[in-house]
Amino acid sequence: MYRLMTVCTGNICRSPMAEIVLRARFEAAGLGDEVFVDSSGVSDEEHGHGVDRRARAVLAEHGYPTGDGHRARQVVASDLTSHDLVLAMTSAHARALRRLGGDDRVRMYRSFDPAAPTDGPEHLLDVDDPWYGDRSGFETCLAEIESAADAIVAHVRSFV
Repeated sequence: MYRLMTVCTGNICRSPMAEIVLRARFEAAGLGDEVFVDSSGVSDEEHGHGVDRRARAVLAEHGYPTGDGHRARQVVASDLTSHDLVLAMTSAHARALRRLGGDDRVRMYRSFDPAAPTDGPEHLLDVDDPWYGDRSGFETCLAEIESAADAIVAHVRSFV
């Protein structure tokens, strides 16, 4: 089984949104039984909390399942060796993951987005943080996540 993890700060907004979107896309592509997707955060500040209510609401309105089983957790070094691909939501998350020893498995999530910038510093690929904003921030975050999702599925398909 191919194992993929998405990583953000507290594991209650961006990374679980990406986890939910990717699970749905892998299922639609007929790969749901061949790809395991989970998420974590670089911080333990939200440990044990569920997906942010605003993120759940936006996901539900876009037709994604938003079960309440998710519990935020902090990424640990063993996650990097037990996953084939680790997708960082921002360049700061990527740096933290690389410090844990995940150089060869860590990629920026939006590096798969065909509309994302291809030149310039890595931070230009950051998925916007919706936490401090209003509903529109969660809509923007979801749009960025969805924009890269099909290319992630295509990439993983070549390994399963």
